[in-house]
Amino acid sequence: MFIQTEATPNPATLKFLPGRVVLAESTFEARDAEAAARSPLASALFAVPGVAGVYFGHDFISVTKAEDGSEWAQVKPAVLGAIMEHFQSGAPVMAEGGHGEIEAGEEFYDEADHDTVVTIKDLLETRVRPAVAGDGGDITFRGYKEGVVYLEMKGACSGCPSSTATLRHGVQNLFRHFLPEIREVQAI
Repeated sequence: MFIQTEATPNPATLKFLPGRVVLAESTFEARDAEAAARSPLASALFAVPGVAGVYFGHDFISVTKAEDGSEWAQVKPAVLGAIMEHFQSGAPVMAEGGHGEIEAGEEFYDEADHDTVVTIKDLLETRVRPAVAGDGGDITFRGYKEGVVYLEMKGACSGCPSSTATLRHGVQNLFRHFLPEIREVQAI
């Protein structure tokens, strides 16, 4: 099994491509060992010293290293080993009943803004999410109120130094182009 790795815009996060589907229909993020317990693979990754976060996309795994002085030169080989061992074992990525996310927070918006929210979600699905998945992350809709779109950053996007620029100059400008009523985009 050959696992490719890619750098992401977030220097604390690497993207691992195992050459197979990781999660077919959802995503999963664990920012601590307790949350990782829903997944045998995430638990194995959190057992690696220096791992502080894990995100599973369709065909990639983003791993964030701790800010405790951990270096990729020490963390990366152990992460590669844990991923390879997991997939070769045939164990499921998610524990039974521990399916991927959607629960990270309820969406909020006024019913009068339904058409605007539908357009926002469509733009996210077709133009934004594919681009940020290429960088090992994800952006999901959480709410809309009084011209402000609230989005959740995941994976490599969470804590990335360039995520503010991505939101302000990329996503916000895209939304404003199609929906002039949008004043601002904020991460939650």
